[in-house]
Amino acid sequence: MSTRSRTSPRGADTASAPSAPGLTNTRTRLVGTRTGPAAEALVAVVRIGAIASGAIARVWHRIAAVISPLGWIVLALTPLALAAGYGLGIIEGVAAGVVGLLLIVVGLVALLGRTAFRVELELGHLRVAVGDAAEAALVVENPGRRRILSSTAEIPVGDGLAEVAVPPLARGAVFRHTVSVPTRHRGIVRLGPVRAIRADPIGLVRREILWADPVDLIVHPRTVAVPSTSTGLIRDLEGVPTRDLTASDVSFHALREYQPGDDRRYIHWRSTAKTGTYMVRQFEQTRRSHLLIGLSLAAADYADQDEFELAVSVAGSLGVRAIRDGRTVSVVVSERTPEFAKRKVFGVRPLSTVRPERLLDDLAVIETAPTALGIRDVARVTADTLTGVSIAYLVCGSAPSAAELRAASAAYGPDIEVVAVVCDPDRAPGLRRVPGLGLLRVGLLEDLRSALARAAAVA
Repeated sequence: MSTRSRTSPRGADTASAPSAPGLTNTRTRLVGTRTGPAAEALVAVVRIGAIASGAIARVWHRIAAVISPLGWIVLALTPLALAAGYGLGIIEGVAAGVVGLLLIVVGLVALLGRTAFRVELELGHLRVAVGDAAEAALVVENPGRRRILSSTAEIPVGDGLAEVAVPPLARGAVFRHTVSVPTRHRGIVRLGPVRAIRADPIGLVRREILWADPVDLIVHPRTVAVPSTSTGLIRDLEGVPTRDLTASDVSFHALREYQPGDDRRYIHWRSTAKTGTYMVRQFEQTRRSHLLIGLSLAAADYADQDEFELAVSVAGSLGVRAIRDGRTVSVVVSERTPEFAKRKVFGVRPLSTVRPERLLDDLAVIETAPTALGIRDVARVTADTLTGVSIAYLVCGSAPSAAELRAASAAYGPDIEVVAVVCDPDRAPGLRRVPGLGLLRVGLLEDLRSALARAAAVA
């Protein structure tokens, strides 16, 4: 009977013990499967070297982040000037080296000190209109017990940069500075983040510390108060009668003979008794007016950027008035076709109409695009996708002709009032009627208010 011999673990050769199968890391690359004092010492040396090199790299990164290119030049030339001055007996070299050392000391002193500020960037209003005055307030407070040295704060304001000199602050002192925010253009102006700048007078070193988070100021398009969007064009309280006839509604139209399938509740018994034939009531279908505002984003529909900005203001004025009137309103803009799309995208993008501010927020960021749908396609898409529309405003620039605008209005049914608002500063403003279309030309935003007021007076 054969006997298998077993080797005690204590008697095993530890120098040849295999490592975990499939393991590939720094240790295996250094010593493979070997163990023992020599292998462990090598691993320890490499590990300590990695930790030290990481610490040195972090320190070097922090030092390099605060030294300017001029500072590197001074650091490089100062020892050379001292060596040349003392070695060759050049007094000018010694003087240059001493000046370099003094500049380095001044730079180090400038970096010393705490920056324990409490900084806030305050906006009086988060939303303003184009041209309105807007200001941001930088509030710096010293909450500590020690006096804080002076520094410089940089505030990015849109594409610009505002520099504010913060004086030395004693314990509990507060410094407040107001910065003007430009509102010449519609859009979103980002302010911040605020950066604290500690630097020496020469510019050898510069340390930046982020203080306050950025804030956004939304610049709305300019709008004007216009008359009710139904006055002079379409009237309704809870519903407006249409030319469509129906068997049940609230607006009585006429009597007709009973036909199989008619609701017996609407039989007019007095007329039935007089004529001897069942007579039923017939009604005009009514619906609550639904206002549509379609804005073209096609660059081809506008002669210049001024026309587009006027069109955005017109759409905003009409939409804000409709929302405040409590009407059912839809504001849509052209959808864009992607640059590498195989076919044209026929669609519109709805804007928020929950509140006037939300609508103006969306209008603040829209822009024209060469691939956006033109006003004619906008009319076709909205006519196919939106139901219950009673009046449609199509807002565009001066490029579309009257024939194109009539073709756009033809996409809607005969019971829908269509008004094309053409933004054209070079032509006389006014409202005129053409077959199937109301053509309203505006050169200034105030022309929209006066034209709708005249339409209300004539109605």
